Amino acid sequence: MPEPTKKTVSAFTKKPKSQTAEIGATVKFEAETEKLDAKVRWQRDSKDVSPSDKYTISAEGNKHSFTINNADMEDAVGYAVIAGGSKVKFELKIKESEVKPAAVDTKADEAKEVQPAPTESSAPDTSEHASNGAADGAHDALPESHQPDTRQDLTGLFTEKPQSGEVSVGENITFVAKVCGASLLKKPTVKWFKGKWMDLASKSGKHLQLKEHYDRNTKAYTFEMHIIAAKANYAGAYRCEVASRDKFDSCNFDLIVHEARVQEGLDIRSAFRRTSTGAGGKKKMGEHGSSTDGGEDSGELDFSGLLKKSSFLKTGHRNVHVSSEPDVDVWEILQKAPPSEFEKIAFQYGITDLRGMLKRLKKMKKEEKKSEAFLKKLDPAYQVEKGHKIKLQIEVANPDVEVKWLKNGQEIHPTGSKYIFESVGNKRFLTINNCTLADDAAYTCVIGDEKSVTELFVKEPPVLILRNLEDQMVMKGERVEFECEVSEEGAQVKWEKDGVELTRDESFKYRFKKDGCKHVLIINDVTKEDCGHYRVKTNGGQSLAELMVQEKQLEVYQNIADLTVKAKDQAMFKCEVSDENVKGIWYKNGVEVKPDARTHISHIGRIHKLTIDDVKPDDEGDYTFVPEGHAFNLSAKLNFLEVKIDFVPRQDPPKIHLDCMGRTAESTIIVVAGNKLRLDVPITGDPAPTVIWTKSDKARPKEGDLHPEPSHTWTLKDGEVLTDTDGRVHVESTKGHCIFTIEGAERQDEGVYSVIVRNPAGEDAADINVKVVDVPDPPEAPRILSVSEDSCIVQWDPPVYNGGQPVIGYVMERKKTKSYRWMRLNFDPYKETTYEAKRMIEGVAYEMRIYAVNAIGMSRPSAASQPFVPIAPTSEPVGLCVEDISDTTITLKWRAPERIGAADLDGYGVEYCKEGSDEWVPAFAGLTERTSVIIRDLPTGEKMQFRVRAYNIAGPSPPATLQQAVTIREIMQRPKIWVPRNLRQTIIRKVGETVNLVIPFQGKPRPKVTWTKDGEPLDPKQVSVRNSDTDTIFFIRRSERKDSGKYDLQVQIENVEDKASVNIQIVDLPGPPQNLKLADIWGFNVALEWKPPKDNGNCDITGYIIQKADKKTMEWYTVYDQYRRTNCVVSDLIMGNEYVFRVYAINMVGLSPEPCVSKDSAYIQKTGIDYKHPSYKEHDFSEAPKFTHPLMNRSVIAGYNVTLSCSVRGIPKPKIIWYKNKIDLTNEPKYRMFTNQGVLTLEIRKPCPFDGGVYTCKAINDSGEDTVECKLEVRSQVTKEDIKK
Repeated sequence: MPEPTKKTVSAFTKKPKSQTAEIGATVKFEAETEKLDAKVRWQRDSKDVSPSDKYTISAEGNKHSFTINNADMEDAVGYAVIAGGSKVKFELKIKESEVKPAAVDTKADEAKEVQPAPTESSAPDTSEHASNGAADGAHDALPESHQPDTRQDLTGLFTEKPQSGEVSVGENITFVAKVCGASLLKKPTVKWFKGKWMDLASKSGKHLQLKEHYDRNTKAYTFEMHIIAAKANYAGAYRCEVASRDKFDSCNFDLIVHEARVQEGLDIRSAFRRTSTGAGGKKKMGEHGSSTDGGEDSGELDFSGLLKKSSFLKTGHRNVHVSSEPDVDVWEILQKAPPSEFEKIAFQYGITDLRGMLKRLKKMKKEEKKSEAFLKKLDPAYQVEKGHKIKLQIEVANPDVEVKWLKNGQEIHPTGSKYIFESVGNKRFLTINNCTLADDAAYTCVIGDEKSVTELFVKEPPVLILRNLEDQMVMKGERVEFECEVSEEGAQVKWEKDGVELTRDESFKYRFKKDGCKHVLIINDVTKEDCGHYRVKTNGGQSLAELMVQEKQLEVYQNIADLTVKAKDQAMFKCEVSDENVKGIWYKNGVEVKPDARTHISHIGRIHKLTIDDVKPDDEGDYTFVPEGHAFNLSAKLNFLEVKIDFVPRQDPPKIHLDCMGRTAESTIIVVAGNKLRLDVPITGDPAPTVIWTKSDKARPKEGDLHPEPSHTWTLKDGEVLTDTDGRVHVESTKGHCIFTIEGAERQDEGVYSVIVRNPAGEDAADINVKVVDVPDPPEAPRILSVSEDSCIVQWDPPVYNGGQPVIGYVMERKKTKSYRWMRLNFDPYKETTYEAKRMIEGVAYEMRIYAVNAIGMSRPSAASQPFVPIAPTSEPVGLCVEDISDTTITLKWRAPERIGAADLDGYGVEYCKEGSDEWVPAFAGLTERTSVIIRDLPTGEKMQFRVRAYNIAGPSPPATLQQAVTIREIMQRPKIWVPRNLRQTIIRKVGETVNLVIPFQGKPRPKVTWTKDGEPLDPKQVSVRNSDTDTIFFIRRSERKDSGKYDLQVQIENVEDKASVNIQIVDLPGPPQNLKLADIWGFNVALEWKPPKDNGNCDITGYIIQKADKKTMEWYTVYDQYRRTNCVVSDLIMGNEYVFRVYAINMVGLSPEPCVSKDSAYIQKTGIDYKHPSYKEHDFSEAPKFTHPLMNRSVIAGYNVTLSCSVRGIPKPKIIWYKNKIDLTNEPKYRMFTNQGVLTLEIRKPCPFDGGVYTCKAINDSGEDTVECKLEVRSQVTKEDIKK
């Protein structure tokens, strides 16, 4: 009889099974255990369940039950029952109670089933379910390129599919997909694609947001894709894919983007209403909603479409939301409506902050009276993105009036380039540059007693994740690091594990590290409990990765062997395993062995022993050792040898009793390769018969045929083996049994074994079929069918030999070509022979290999595939423009794409089509490597559109298209501007002078002429422009300082243009010098000092005029003219007189209108008076510390001493303090500080990676302090073992 080997011992004789029940029903699960006193635990979602009103747990002997009362949809999860080392999982599925439809619908459905085509009288109203019908036929209506992905069987996961839609440039559109979650055990995964492979999850941000939410009542998942401010290049084919374990579904849809429509001015006050959606496709975010990307953008103020009543295109039942109806100004409705109607209007238009709107409405009504100081006031609110600039504008009634700007009630003063005040006629501007969150405030413009108030909202851009987390698979006890990179340095991120936020704990299990834009989560000494999904979140996106922890495989160094002992002897089973910490349980015939006076169990190191003293017949049986936590066991048999003396000689013919084992001659014994093959055959006969075992590879022939020659023969007589052809084979005989054993069965041991028993009384024979099963052979090397930006499709052939068992699936692994670490891609066997591997890095070479899996185990790995590199298409070409055009030809030019990627550029493809058509025609066959091309044979006078796409190995890039269609007609003369020589330099005019510029140009037909200043159109009130066929005249009647700047001139014919620029500088008289003072007086001399004027008149100061005057006469005399310095000495003064001084500034226009007069006078003392020596203050040589040589960033290897050096000067000698990460290092023995002639040195003895960080050196004395810092990176040493790996 064959002995079962490596058989898992189960504690259950009856296991609970999965059930399906309706809502409100009572469900009962039952289980029976092997032992009566077994302790049983019930679990729900891997958490223990305790008895309550909801759950009832009972136990009677070895029967256990678990009852769920009043089941609902939340109970549809996974459950488990645990007893000892056995765990059985089962599921509960909940289905909704069937609701009988209305009579009209029933008749309609019956009529629909009977009649082949519905009629007007029998067709039911399908307005609510039209989307389902459309979805069923959507695949047939789509072209072949847009057919759904059928790589896996479609199971119809979508209950509502996204539909194709149209939108204008600048408008918003939303695509909605719904999935029923009643039959799903976990949340489905949804991906949105553009084209074939572009995953839109990495493109989310300002113009694209992906959101999802779950309705607990209907058990439905809703996924939304919001396209904000659509652009022309957003048009194209899109795909939505949903997957949940072994289920998959996809849907294709198109987006058409039209040219922008003319929109009326929007009321900025509409920003104070939130967006809401209801049924019918409008958007609504409930409390269960969650945002997949751009989570914090959903709550911002939308100043383009909020407070506007909108609808969507009603072509069938589309889940596409586009504002197509005329906008309604709710503010105007509230102003005209009586107060009793306010709540009704708020409910009708979805206003949530009615109280805030009424407060603002009250202010608006007060401000409705006509202002005497303002012609145009500020808008109620403005919005600007962080880092951008904004300009606030008002118009005043009096051009000469003074204007004050306030921020939160405090006056704004011009400081640097932050705030810029401008005055143009009766317009006043306040420009705020580089806006930050501190600029989010209320701003007021004050003229006399009147005010104009507005609010500025600064929108902070979302923090995006530039580099996602990667899945990791590690061994138990190792250290794991999850690393990501975000778009902004110092940004705040949130780490979660399975939806629970991670924080620092006392055990230091999790550590969080920041390094610039990089954020790292470190997990020390991982265990099985650390398995799960780890997510990092920012306010602009999130990234998910999975951590898988494997335990080291337990190896068996010594297996337990079969024993045959006599009465009163000792039996000892002994085994040795690789892990000395592993405990185990001994079983006898499936029952746990308990130690007693005769039975001893010991565990010393890796050796486990079971010793039985004074063996009795009851001790005979099968003994099994089961290591805890490992799914295998070790088995052996204990045979009791009983010696009896039969004094009555008798002779019985031998007989083989296969029927008593429940076997027949046609039965087949299956053994796993590597395990022990043990054939225990009961026999009878007196005297004891001689046993002969033979083996042949084929079945035994029928009676009458010639007997084939056996391949192996074993003979046993009186308990002794007469022949033994193989050391692995053991043959023994006991009273009533003959046993045939093969240690470590191999594939060639498969065949037909014959046993023949003989004695003087006769002979008997029997055949036993043995089949050896093994793991399958490895598959052939896989083939890479195609690659994309971050994925590839791999295919392989099944193994030649399946091991005697059908192949149930495959396991895939990949690695980088230069790495030794293989990453497993799936843990459940994958049944198909084609697989799409994702989450790869573009431009990195990878290899793939395959394992085959059958019921026995996993094969050896296949040979690695040929190396391959994931490649993505390039970005679109840039700068597409028309270089030349004729009646039948056009010349286009462009520049190479900004992002080419890892693959080389193969060339460019050029296409054209007529305006209003979408049939693009290639301009020529194949590709061109040039960035300019001439397209010939075009229809004259036709408006044509052109586009260019770049091609590489991954396919075409997005197209670059001309902004507008081009009329195919010859330009008789290309536009050209002839700037006169005198206008090529800066034109300088004085304030009040006339500026008159005449610039000739050429071009036929007559070109379009455009003047701009700093990108803005010219003010016709200040500048006059007259154009003719051959020139343009630029005229300013009375120039002002604000007219200075760069003026751009553009002449254009169709898409051909020419540009030129003119610089104008308007200069004025300078202001007076500042702070004239007497520096010193000695003898007949006076030293003067002053500062340059604050206003230089928009040109350089060429000199100064210094004058003196006697205080008695006050007649002024010039001392210096055209003096260039800002200090001088006035000599030859008359003693006894008292003098005052003044200074004029001079520029190219003339003298400053006002001089700067000295506040003090200089008195020249008379002779004869005792000369008093001037008292000089002792010179103060003290100097604040200043570093003359900074610390330098360094990167060193761990284990070698490192020094950081810098130099400092200062009087008195400063005190030096060193810091690491803002921690004082003065008393740290690992660091030594040196100072030599101002050179400061910090020595770090044998640094380790933890010594890396920011080091700061601070110098302090009585005059001040100074600091300098650097970054130190300590790299781990590379050992020889690492190099060999």
